[in-house]
Amino acid sequence: MKRVAKGRASGRALPWVIGAVLVLVAGVVTAATPPEQALLDPFVVRGAADGGPATSRTLAAVVVDVTRTEQVTMTDEEWEAEGNWLVVELAVSAPTTEVDAAIGVASLLIDGRVFQASERPPATLVATDLRVGTDTVGMLAFELPDELRSGVGELRLSGRYPTPELDDVIAFRVDLDQASTAPSVEIEAPRLGTP
Repeated sequence: MKRVAKGRASGRALPWVIGAVLVLVAGVVTAATPPEQALLDPFVVRGAADGGPATSRTLAAVVVDVTRTEQVTMTDEEWEAEGNWLVVELAVSAPTTEVDAAIGVASLLIDGRVFQASERPPATLVATDLRVGTDTVGMLAFELPDELRSGVGELRLSGRYPTPELDDVIAFRVDLDQASTAPSVEIEAPRLGTP
């Protein structure tokens, strides 16, 4: 009699154990599944820590110089602006085709904030057509809040589309504390050639 009662008790517990295991597995799957928005996020291609190049589907880029300054100018355009500026010089080209080969969006992510490359300078690398096998050297200028003078951020470059879904985005580490400083930086128009 006791054996039969024991078998029935374990037979009743088995569905509860299986149910608990299934609930646990469902919880793990739910936690591991990315949010719906993340399913369309771009793929980040990071440049080497030593400042080496990074290549995406439409861009190949390398950071040439990063400078903090209080004034940016363009002599040819008789234009200048004062403030807290970060100027990034890049050498950029098209890796395989010139179709859609241009920096459409350049942004700096730092301290949880996003800053777009300024449109105030009359000529920067944004929207400049790129060539295969030949670098285009130019500059991006970021106007930062006055209090933002240190920290580590990330420079992100993407193609012609402002929200690159399921495409790749180039990212470079930018350390404001390690950037060179100058009282004034002249923004040069993009040019073909080497830095």
